[in-house]
Amino acid sequence: MQAIRNPFSTLLAALLLVAGLAGCANSQSGSSYSRGQTRQEMTVRQGVVESVRNVTIEGGNTPVGTVAGAAIGGMAGSNVGGGRGSTVGAILGAVAGGLAGSALEEKVSKKDGVEITVRLDNGQLLAIVQEADEVFQPGERVRILSGNGGSRVSH
Repeated sequence: MQAIRNPFSTLLAALLLVAGLAGCANSQSGSSYSRGQTRQEMTVRQGVVESVRNVTIEGGNTPVGTVAGAAIGGMAGSNVGGGRGSTVGAILGAVAGGLAGSALEEKVSKKDGVEITVRLDNGQLLAIVQEADEVFQPGERVRILSGNGGSRVSH
């Protein structure tokens, strides 16, 4: 098997791999459901939106970005020099690639979110954070769907 000689194609492959994997991250959307959440009973409560605040939902930080970056960085680094130089290059490339892959995965999987504070009909006040895929306004009547350890706000 021949080693990859072009560091730009190596970097491009790493970026595509991490970006593709980040697209598989779990959604915290008010409108999206995972397969496991379907056909599950949920409790429905109603209330009025007290406030809405924009937030950022941190991106994923799984080992996938780090491992992919390290592997590609190591391959690219091994093409530097010869003999011991290529070994040192491979090690330095793997470390740098791992750090870059981890940072890239976190950045591409970060999402815009909203913190919605709702006063329930029984007077209880609660706040839920979810992806900003629906617009909520203070004074608006909403439903809170709760089940399996999670809740979401919907219209």
